Amino acid sequence: MSSVLDRPSAAAAGPRPAPPRRRTRILALPEARWALAALVLFLAALLLHLLDTPAWLWGPLFAAVYVTGGWEPGWEGLKALKEKTLDVDLLMVVAALGAAAIDQVLDGALLIVIFATSGALEAVATARTADSVRGLLDLAPETATRLADDGTEETVPADSLAVGDVVLVRPGERIGADGRVLDGTGDVDQATITGEPLPVAKQPGDEVFAGTLNGSGALRVKVERDPSESVIARIVEMVEEAAETKAPTQLFIEKVEQRYSLGMVAATLLVFVIPLLMGSDPRSTLLRAMTFMIVASPCAVVLATMPPLLSAMANAGRHGVLVKSAVVMERLGQVDAVALDKTGTLTEGTPHLTDLRPLDGSGLDEDGLLRLAAAAEHFSEHPLARAVVDAARARDLDPPTASDFSSAPGTGVTATVDGRAVTVGSPARLLDNPAHPAAVLAAALEGEGRTAVVVTLDGRPAGVLGIADRLRPEAATATRALAELTGRAPVLVTGDNPRAAARLAAEVGITDVRAGLLPQDKVDAVHELRNGGAKVLVVGDGVNDAPALAAAHTGIAMGRAGSDLALETADAVVVRDELATIPTVVSLSRRARSLVIQNLVVAGAFIAVLAVWDLAGTLPLPLGVAGHEGSTVLVGLNGLRLLADGAWRRAHPDVR
Repeated sequence: MSSVLDRPSAAAAGPRPAPPRRRTRILALPEARWALAALVLFLAALLLHLLDTPAWLWGPLFAAVYVTGGWEPGWEGLKALKEKTLDVDLLMVVAALGAAAIDQVLDGALLIVIFATSGALEAVATARTADSVRGLLDLAPETATRLADDGTEETVPADSLAVGDVVLVRPGERIGADGRVLDGTGDVDQATITGEPLPVAKQPGDEVFAGTLNGSGALRVKVERDPSESVIARIVEMVEEAAETKAPTQLFIEKVEQRYSLGMVAATLLVFVIPLLMGSDPRSTLLRAMTFMIVASPCAVVLATMPPLLSAMANAGRHGVLVKSAVVMERLGQVDAVALDKTGTLTEGTPHLTDLRPLDGSGLDEDGLLRLAAAAEHFSEHPLARAVVDAARARDLDPPTASDFSSAPGTGVTATVDGRAVTVGSPARLLDNPAHPAAVLAAALEGEGRTAVVVTLDGRPAGVLGIADRLRPEAATATRALAELTGRAPVLVTGDNPRAAARLAAEVGITDVRAGLLPQDKVDAVHELRNGGAKVLVVGDGVNDAPALAAAHTGIAMGRAGSDLALETADAVVVRDELATIPTVVSLSRRARSLVIQNLVVAGAFIAVLAVWDLAGTLPLPLGVAGHEGSTVLVGLNGLRLLADGAWRRAHPDVR
C-alpha cells in the first residue's frame, strides 16, 4: 500500500518526485542579448548626455542603441512588408529614426529600448513554455524492463517498445508505456493523467498509463499503445496544437492597428510630398511631416492603452495573482464561462480524515480506533496512511510502537500493536460479507464520495475510517462570484470518480458535473463551450489540465501545487492558491478595460487636435512633442488609479 503523495502537505513524507528541469537560459536567446546590449548602451549614453558632455561622446552610444535594439524588429518589419503587411515594430523604428532626424535622439533611443525589451520578454515566455512541454516528456522513463518469452529481462529504451511487448514495473518505478496489467497488484499514482488525489489499486486486467508511478508491488504490463501514441505523448501534442491553432490575441487598439498605421504613413507622405510639389522649402516641409508623424504616432495610443492594464497586473501581483501579459489582463474581463478542475483547484489536493466509525462491540471509541490505525500506518508512505497519522497528531494522540509491519499492495498494512494484530486496508479485500455492519458503513461512506478504510483487530472488523480530499474554505464563495460575473454557473471537469465529483459539486453549488475525464475529454468539454459562443476560463493545476488550459480563451493555474507544465501553459497563476482572487482579478480586468476606453478617447482627442493644428497652421515641434507627451502623461496617470489597494477592494465581488 506504499506510494508517494503527488501533492504533499507540510506533513507528508518526502518530496514529490519531479522530472528534471530543462530551462533555456535567458541570455541564450538572441532577443534577450540584443535588448540587454541596447539597455546598457542607452543608460551609458543617457548619463553622458545628462552630464552635458560633448556630443561626440554620447552620440555614438545612442547610434549603437539604434543598431543593437532596432535592427531585429526593423528586419522583421521589412520581411512583413514584403508580405504586404505593415508591422507596428517597423513603424516604431521609422518613428525613432524620424525623431533622430529632427534632433530628438534621446526620445528615439528610448522608444527603441522599450520595443527591444518587449520583444525579449515575449521570446523568454515562448522559450519557457517550450521548456515545460519538453520537460513533460521526462515523466515517461527513458528505459523499461522488457520480458522475453522465456522470462529473461532486457533493459531497452522506452520509445522502442512495441504493442504486444510485456514489461516488468518494479516498486517505485514509472510505467514505460500505456498498457494493461497481466500479473501483480500495486497502487499506481496516476495524478499526472487523471488528476485523482489518491493512488489507484491496480490488479490484472486494469489499464495503466505511461509516466505514472508504481507504488509497491511488481506489475507485469502488456503494452497496448505505441509510445508515440500514449496518453502522456498526446498531452504534449495537444498543448503544442492548442498553442499553434489558438486564435491570435490582440489588445483592443491592435484590432485597428493595420488600418491606422497605413493611414498614418500615407498621411505623413502626403504632408511631405504635396507641399514640395507646390514649391515649399524642403527643410520646413520635412519638419512639418516629422512633427505630424510624431503627434499622430500610434505609440501614443498604445501607451494610452497599456497603463490601466499594467497597473491592474501589478495590483493583481501584489495580491497573489501573476498575470503574464497585458493581453491576458484584457482577456480575463471577456470571459463568460468557467470550467473548474476539482483536485488541487476546488480542493486542497491532499487527503484528510473525515470520519471515525468504531463498530459496536469493538470496545473502542473514536480515539482508540484512530490510535490503533495510526500505529499500524506509521511506517507506510501511502497518502491514506499519512492522513490517518496526521489526524492522530492533530488530536494529540500518542500511538504505541508497532512491530511486524508488512504492506500488501492493493490490500493494506498489517502490524502488531499492543500484542494484537491490526490490519488497515481496503473494504473490498478485508470484508467478505456485504451485509456486515462494517461493509454497510464503508458503502455509505463511499456513496458520499469518501474513500473507506477498514480497521480489523485480531482478524475482526473494529471500525471504518472515511478519508477525502478537503474542499478549500473559499471554494463556494468563489464559485458563486464567478457565476454572478459570467451569468452562468461554472462547469466542473475532473478525472476523479463521479461520486466524489458530485458530492463536491453539491457543496459549492455546481450542477454541470463532468467526471472521469482524461486530458482529451477536458479539451473536448472546453471546445464544446467555445463552439457555443462562450469565452471560456479554465482553472486547473495538473499536467492533465494543461491541454485544457491551452485550449481555453484564458487559463489560470493554481501555483502552490501546480505542475510545471500547467504553470507555463496557463495565462495567469494564483501564486498563493487563494481561489477567491480569481473572481476579483476578472472584475479588476473589466475595470481596466473601462479605463482603456476612457484613455483612448482622451488620446484620440489630443491626436486629432494636434494633427489638425499641424496641417491647418504651424505647430511648433516642441509644442507638438509637449502635447503628445502631455496626453501620454494624462492617460498614464488615469491608468495608474488601478495601482491602489482600493481598486482591488472595489473589484472584489460582493457575494452574499
